[in-house]
Amino acid sequence: MVENSNPLNKYYRQPSIYISLPSKGVYYSDQVYRATETGEIPVMPMTAKDEIRFKTPDALMNGQGVVDVIQSCVPDIKDAWQIKSYDLDTILIAIRIATYGETMDINFNVPKVNETVSHSVNLPAILDQLKATKVDSEITLDDGLKITVRPLTYKDMTSTSLQTFQQQKMYTAIQDSKLPDEDKAKRFNEAFKTLTELNASIILKNIEKVTMQDGTEISDPTHIKEFVENANAVLVKEIEDKLTQLRGQGAVKPLKLKATEEQIKKGAPVTYEVPVTFDTSNFFV
Repeated sequence: MVENSNPLNKYYRQPSIYISLPSKGVYYSDQVYRATETGEIPVMPMTAKDEIRFKTPDALMNGQGVVDVIQSCVPDIKDAWQIKSYDLDTILIAIRIATYGETMDINFNVPKVNETVSHSVNLPAILDQLKATKVDSEITLDDGLKITVRPLTYKDMTSTSLQTFQQQKMYTAIQDSKLPDEDKAKRFNEAFKTLTELNASIILKNIEKVTMQDGTEISDPTHIKEFVENANAVLVKEIEDKLTQLRGQGAVKPLKLKATEEQIKKGAPVTYEVPVTFDTSNFFV
């Protein structure tokens, strides 16, 4: 190992926090994640260059900014594109804590009251909540079929978001165009078909194998694709609903807050919930 001779190296950033991933790293190869003996990985604060990445719209939109920052701040993660969905919030919150401290203010509107208020969120408490997440990887359908789930990666999520955004832009462009109604209808149908195929592709990416009642396991992607395309709509909807529930694993629970007496007089409920979402476009600003 070559020793750094720069006399300023004592001012270089150092790990500020250590975290355990909800997945425990079980889904990752050595090319994606370097496991440690303790199961905890170090997280360093962002550099000035990292902050700039989070202020670059194109890098945020295509996901490259998030990938670059994760790999910069968490050296044990070698390929952030392959990070699973329910590990992502844990990593981003840890980077936020390492860089800016343990609290973060969020602004929201009090229900039924035209009033915007601020609340300070304790980020280490949220990390503890995520650490305790039990990750399930199997769902059982009403007819006895069992589906083993493959968690979506950050690359999957980013690709899906980009394609959905592009289709939404297309919808708006068609709606605002001066095309004849017949042409509009044709283009709407094409866009709807694309969205339907996109939704099916998300389901397929989530399925690792299907186990039948007699124990037969089907993991061939072609067979699973044909199954999803030809099963009745009720069965596919059941699969989709249960997959959506599983995708919520590792997500941050809403804050439970109490309204003030003044807010209650104005019509606010006594207690209410506020979703805590970590939008990378403002989370690190």
